[in-house]
Amino acid sequence: MASPAGLEIKDVAPGRTRVGWIGTGVMGQSMCGHILAAGYSVCVYNRTAGKAEGLCKKGAVFLESPKAVAEQSNVVFTIVGYPSDVDEVILGDNGIIKGLNSGGVVVDMTTSDPALAQKIFAAAKERSCHAVDAPVSGGDVGAKAGKLAIFAGGEEHIVRALTPLFSCMGSVTYMGSAGLGQSTKMGNQIIIATTMLGLVEGMLFACKAGLDVTVFLQAVAGGLAGSKSLQLYASRLLKRDLEPGFYVNHFVKDLGIATEECRRMGLSLPGLALAQQLYVSLQAHGEGNLGTQALVLALERLNNMELPTVKS
Repeated sequence: MASPAGLEIKDVAPGRTRVGWIGTGVMGQSMCGHILAAGYSVCVYNRTAGKAEGLCKKGAVFLESPKAVAEQSNVVFTIVGYPSDVDEVILGDNGIIKGLNSGGVVVDMTTSDPALAQKIFAAAKERSCHAVDAPVSGGDVGAKAGKLAIFAGGEEHIVRALTPLFSCMGSVTYMGSAGLGQSTKMGNQIIIATTMLGLVEGMLFACKAGLDVTVFLQAVAGGLAGSKSLQLYASRLLKRDLEPGFYVNHFVKDLGIATEECRRMGLSLPGLALAQQLYVSLQAHGEGNLGTQALVLALERLNNMELPTVKS
């Protein structure tokens, strides 16, 4: 297979643009699937090859390394677990930057460190390439529906040119220079963490007060207490569905990055600090592979009570 020529960034389209995809987990599987469905040629890599089988059945080609994927792609997307994974698959000896052709673009959609995004941007520039940090929000539901919120940092004209690809997955907002996509995601995660804390506490209060928790949620959903978290997670909590749309382990990573950014900026956010500690306690109980709604377990333990389970 011949390596693609440098990308004419204004001409992103099926049949012209070869896409690479690194990371085919809970989110990446659906996101990459939408790009395949739009008619783009896609090659993929995942450390656990079996997790890419579904995409390969839809037409993706599995290659043996991130570098090999980059060599065959104009635009390479990554969505992996941790900043260390991002560093390895993009900047490592067998990483994307080593294989990307002049004019190519690497788009990291992992929630990661703003400083690492800036480092990747500089490394890409040294090879006459481009880098965009574009973390997402919307969880597994948004990924499956192609309705993710995408926060992009980097060069504006590159982000605009990639809109046909971003549109397969959701709606993109340009946030500014390299790293600001990640900073936006940090703010997003802070809101989610404290909103989830409020949702669970409200449900526990309603239960303890003798209210029918289902009726309580229906009553408050139409007022100012209504939120996306209530809409997506209240029913899961009532059904005791703690399966991950987004892992506790990954959320602890995100909140740790946010906490470190606050330390660096001299910013005190006590709600963030409390939420982070409660999520860390879930890890201590071996619950890191549950979904973020598993916060209910930490608060139930504090109060020696349990929400009633509503059968489907």
